[in-house]
Amino acid sequence: MTNPLLAERTQPFELPNFDAVTDGDFAPAFETALAAARAEIDAIAHCPEPATFANTIEALELAGKELSDVLSVFYLLSSVDSTPEREALQRDFSPRLAEYSTDVALNEALYARVEALWQQREDLGLTEEQNRVLYLSHRSFLRAGAALDEEGRARLREINTRLAELGTSFGQNLLADERDWFMDLDAAALKGLPAFVADAARAAGEERGAEGPIVTLSRSLIVPFLQFSPRRDMREKAYEAWTSRGANGGETDNRALAAEMLRLRAEQAALLGYDSYAAYKLETEMARTPERVRELLMAVWEPAKARADGDAAWLERMLVADGEDMPLRPWDWRYYAEKRRKAEHDLDETELKPFLQLDRMIEAAFACATRLFGLEFLPLDVPLHHPDARAWEVRRDGQHLAVFIGDYFARSGKRSGAWCTALRSQQKLAGDIRPHVLNVCNFAKPAKGAPALLSYDDARTLFHEFGHALHQMLSNVTYESISGTSVSRDFVELPSQLFEHWLEVPEVLAEFATHADTGERMPEEMLERVRAAAIFDMGFQTVEYVASAIVDLEFHDGPPPADPMQKQAEVLERIGMPEAIRMRHATPHFAHVFSGGYYASAYYSYMWSEVMDADAFAAFEEAGSPFDPETAESLEANVLSSGGSQEPDVLYRAFRGRLPGVEALLKGRGLAPAA
Repeated sequence: MTNPLLAERTQPFELPNFDAVTDGDFAPAFETALAAARAEIDAIAHCPEPATFANTIEALELAGKELSDVLSVFYLLSSVDSTPEREALQRDFSPRLAEYSTDVALNEALYARVEALWQQREDLGLTEEQNRVLYLSHRSFLRAGAALDEEGRARLREINTRLAELGTSFGQNLLADERDWFMDLDAAALKGLPAFVADAARAAGEERGAEGPIVTLSRSLIVPFLQFSPRRDMREKAYEAWTSRGANGGETDNRALAAEMLRLRAEQAALLGYDSYAAYKLETEMARTPERVRELLMAVWEPAKARADGDAAWLERMLVADGEDMPLRPWDWRYYAEKRRKAEHDLDETELKPFLQLDRMIEAAFACATRLFGLEFLPLDVPLHHPDARAWEVRRDGQHLAVFIGDYFARSGKRSGAWCTALRSQQKLAGDIRPHVLNVCNFAKPAKGAPALLSYDDARTLFHEFGHALHQMLSNVTYESISGTSVSRDFVELPSQLFEHWLEVPEVLAEFATHADTGERMPEEMLERVRAAAIFDMGFQTVEYVASAIVDLEFHDGPPPADPMQKQAEVLERIGMPEAIRMRHATPHFAHVFSGGYYASAYYSYMWSEVMDADAFAAFEEAGSPFDPETAESLEANVLSSGGSQEPDVLYRAFRGRLPGVEALLKGRGLAPAA
């Protein structure tokens, strides 16, 4: 029988044959597809004809499609429904894929063809987009070590393979800690918890097969527990479990893995001729240098820390008033911040959540995309990777544009956090290929028959990830290597963070924030309270994020630390980290940086993009409407559809006319000094 991963796709819009795939199909499909990819690369490298853009660069663009198709399905299932079998396959595939990628990057014959084209680029008659793809391809070979001597290339192979192994182990260890831990809640522990938290705890218990309600390490459950549980002892137990993921000793401890990865990254950068891994990594980002990143982070750190210190004094007074022992601890912050928010803004999460139904927030995101970009979303009844997932066909002017898939609920075996990915990216080289885009979240699943309710942060996350999806769906380039979100890390978060602003548009909440029980719209006075509270506790949120970004930068800018935990402590002490706040991502569970390393040296990028997103939304405000059609058209033309076809600062200037300063970010977070 034909392997369903390699067979012709018979599902609508060539979606994967999810209903036919079994775990036993992955290994043989991987072997076949990897061999085919190697053969394609070999044919390009040893083509008897002189190098041309078509037989070299475009051929590389098209090579490995079968392997990409197999891996897109495998890694989706591994991240949203991990099993021991899939984890074993991942440990096998990861170093072999690193070896394959290194073999391509260090292929002397292949690099010689790319180098020949680069030297002839002025005479090739290339389009602007083709010139960009050639430039990026040539740069990629150089940065991967193609110009190294034989000894250097051999060592780089070893480093790349080992880093792949370590990144896989880091992520699997983290998932194991998240999957294995839970805390039972008896009747006494449920007292004081809002109904939506208690219901989520019962649903989590059912999903885990526990005897009753439980708290897990899913953010959408543990955060509301920390916000509302009056039991300080249980908050401490849950918080410490949450923040000690990857640092519990034994087989799942990530500390030694992080130290080895930092050493190998520093060696990799030195081999390639850079002063540090940060210098190597940031060369291709908008920031360009570690110094510019540090300048941004410290410009935000000082006002954020001042605000957080002032807030801590308020919360500590509330702690004392409750008869608790000093001082304010990290597991106390969210509890007293929630009480303060209710007191100052008369806004209670319990009161707010019934108005933020998951289905209505999905509708809201779709409606904003319709008004801004003319998109239509039609439900699709197709087999997907999990029963909780759902799909829509995306159209514009009656034409098919994309397939969008949402997988919104937390479950055991699903990687924590939220992300956007693509099973297939937009391109035109192999025909008019339209994308298959997924948003994955970890919202608390409701009891059977009950509506799923979101916190305001959850709703913001939904809009954030949908902004990434729009970047993929509206892509309009010829080459997949520059399609959609294939842009620098400190630009990729611009569309996602920008789209969050539409959640705060009053008319959006007025239409879609309807009560789960009564169907009534959110009252006008509550809308005002929501808007007034939008920047509440921003000192805390900014400090925990910026601290993580600073530690990430310091890990990679200079000699690698022998003991990352000691280095982390030294950095936090130097910047004056408030005692009642911890890093958003401590080193042992800093998956952004160590589970694959996409954000290594680049966790700052969310804030770099936020400098732009605050300024970009101001363009709509200056035009007089958050749905101004001319501004939306410019945003799509210059940012969302362009992918990596030009440098990001060029794209942003084309949209806005200039680059922004940090002032808009500080104002948006309520951290700007009083006028």
